[in-house]
Amino acid sequence: MPLAQLDGLDALLSIAQMPAGVPVATVAIAGARNAGLLAVRILATADRDLHDRMRAFQAELADSARAKDARVREAEAA
Repeated sequence: MPLAQLDGLDALLSIAQMPAGVPVATVAIAGARNAGLLAVRILATADRDLHDRMRAFQAELADSARAKDARVREAEAA
């Protein structure tokens, strides 16, 4: 989470400077959605239902991105 003084730089530096043997995963500062998705991906390695639901959600995201891309391309062609 970003703090008032350093606007998240302190959080970034604390992650980037972890010692060997301390694995970290980095997401955007104030990126709660991506942090949640990363947690789901980790948990889904041991839960088949969660894995399937995650894959379905990812497919929805991909479909949404393709639809947005098509709209942009149509607007550029017009």
